[in-house]
Amino acid sequence: MNRLILSAAIPALLLAACAGGPAQMEVPALTVADVPRPLQTLPPLMPTDLSPAGVRAADDHLALEAVNGAEAMAFVAESNRRALTSLEGDRRYETFRRQAEAILTATDRIPGPSFLGDGIGNFWQDAANPKGLWRRTTLDSYRSADTRWETLLDIDALSRAEGRDWVWKGADCLAPDETRCLISLSDGGKDAVVVREFDIPSKSFVDGGFVLPEGKHRLEWLDRDTLLVATDFGPNTLTESGYPFIVKSLKRGQTLAQATEVYRGDIGDGGYGVSPTVYRDKDGVVLAVLISRPLDTFRSETWRWVDGRAVKLNLPERVSINGAMGRQLVFSLDQDWEIPGGAIPAGTLVVATLDRLSQAELTSTNGDPAVVFAPGDRQSIDSVRVMSDSILAVVSDNVVGTLKRFEVVTEGVRHAAWRATNIAVAANSAVGLGDSSKSRGEVFVSTQGFLTPPTLSLANVPAATLTELRAAPTKFDASTHITEQFEATSSNGTKIPYFVTRPRDMAMDGSAPTILFGYGGFQVSFPPAYKPEMGKLWLENGGVFVQANIRGGGEFGPDWHQSVLKENRQLAFDDFAAVAADLHRRGITSPRRTGIYGRSNGGVLTSVSITQHPELFNAAVIESPLIDMLRYHELPAGASWIGEYGDPRIPDEAAYIARYSAYQQLRPGAEYPRVYITTNTRDDRVHPGHARKFAARLGEMGYDHLYYEETSGGHSNDADPVANARRWARHYVYLSQQLMD
Repeated sequence: MNRLILSAAIPALLLAACAGGPAQMEVPALTVADVPRPLQTLPPLMPTDLSPAGVRAADDHLALEAVNGAEAMAFVAESNRRALTSLEGDRRYETFRRQAEAILTATDRIPGPSFLGDGIGNFWQDAANPKGLWRRTTLDSYRSADTRWETLLDIDALSRAEGRDWVWKGADCLAPDETRCLISLSDGGKDAVVVREFDIPSKSFVDGGFVLPEGKHRLEWLDRDTLLVATDFGPNTLTESGYPFIVKSLKRGQTLAQATEVYRGDIGDGGYGVSPTVYRDKDGVVLAVLISRPLDTFRSETWRWVDGRAVKLNLPERVSINGAMGRQLVFSLDQDWEIPGGAIPAGTLVVATLDRLSQAELTSTNGDPAVVFAPGDRQSIDSVRVMSDSILAVVSDNVVGTLKRFEVVTEGVRHAAWRATNIAVAANSAVGLGDSSKSRGEVFVSTQGFLTPPTLSLANVPAATLTELRAAPTKFDASTHITEQFEATSSNGTKIPYFVTRPRDMAMDGSAPTILFGYGGFQVSFPPAYKPEMGKLWLENGGVFVQANIRGGGEFGPDWHQSVLKENRQLAFDDFAAVAADLHRRGITSPRRTGIYGRSNGGVLTSVSITQHPELFNAAVIESPLIDMLRYHELPAGASWIGEYGDPRIPDEAAYIARYSAYQQLRPGAEYPRVYITTNTRDDRVHPGHARKFAARLGEMGYDHLYYEETSGGHSNDADPVANARRWARHYVYLSQQLMD
């Protein structure tokens, strides 16, 4: 099976390396007392009744939740006018826009590759093709300096022909020949997509082929004439989050109404919807069909479809399935797993035979299940690719990547054991795995750093070797900057690592304009990344960039994430504040020169940081944010995240959420900085109502702020690189105004 998905076609290129080792600067340690606790007094707009009805009754901006409502659109239009006057009217804007567009549309970028049949596939956007080209070439041509590309599908031409704002969302091609593909197209960048069957030899959509209407589908090829589909099958077939809970088998020529049910979860299920996955061997033969039934954001049941029926696997609820190898399943544990003979700790990479996992009572016999790798302290398994007889994995060690191949050893041992072989990668680098091919035994691998552009290599897994394919050119002058790693001490004594990329000869007097980035959620790791637009628009102008690896991410495994779930969320916010205070203590920057940036879950972080610690910051870019945390479950697709934040419908959980929810925590007379809030009308993942209501409430309290809402692009902002250049230019104009002027 081959997948080419724009946001994940080569995830390696989104990762990065640290350009320097830990710094040795002697600075007194930050203590708990150095980070002021948030205000405990009740803000005036906090509902006294935290029930859903009480929260709704106290909300005077509900009209802004109507995505295309008249009042909401009038608010957006006036807010956009003010924001564009301030940002695009700035003397720096046009320079920033041109520089960002040159970077984002540059033709010397590394084309993110995926394996496609006997060649290489790529989705490409540039100034001439802003919506993009799906294209292919041979591996030999891809290696060459003059790659010859063959266009398969022109999204710009398709959009013009059909009068639609199509945005590419990926292709899923059927192994082993990979000539038939399911193409996903989004209208304006939404997560919801239309799916059409495409024939590569004829470079055309299949007449009478598979077509699915717009929806948040979960689908897999079973064979050339059969799909496994989880989607909206009509009334009462979606959860409250808007995701499917039923899987059906769809035969060629059938309508969705004629599809045969394979598996049914429950309408009350949480998470992102039931999802089928088909695992194949190197020849395309099906090894296993699994169905994941999410119970909440992180817990799920795993079912195996075999002999026409679904069998529940004896797996823990917090588990990540990595792939199948023959009769074995490869998975990573996100919780301790109690099995006969002891427990396997969370974070461990494990293999077990599917037949044994299918038993009602799990028994451990002859090394089955078996531990492939158990991370040590400050380590985690970052990504995994399962091959025919070995496993390739990135192991993060204090947020620095290492690459390991694991293979079975049978000689001289009682039970089969797994042996690790280190594959040499650049020192102090982040390592990312891209697409893999079992038939070729190859995986795309990238390395990079804050100041070092990505290098793309091809791993020969059986030989445990890397061959460099391409190196991206530099996009900004990195010679004047260095990267260092430090630690701050959070409110409960936990050490929080963070990276600082700064001018080499910078005076440590607190005068450096500094952007502090954080996320802290959903077990998403943020190793250092080469951010060319940031380097050009910010670092080259003397700025400092800081990336905080706060709890809630996956940098140190499942515990790092789970330690700040639900009632413990405040600790993640404390981590971020501790990093800011540590930057000030070291003289790297000062509150006057510190700005923060976060998007999506990072919007929770930044909005809370401003309301709890306005004394630490003078700027905040709050993008595509969650902010109204007492109503987030009411706004699509918010209820899918209850496992992360808690359920505001439960009184005790509403109480701890209310203590930080920034929309309700806003207070008159506070020293909030002038913030910049931005989102997208077509965002169907994080509802634009969050950003709109926060901006409206700031305005009615008399706080200066900027609000801008883009009308296309969706949550991922991947619809158009030219539009994306304008987006980054606005960000850095605002940050320059607040921190440099």
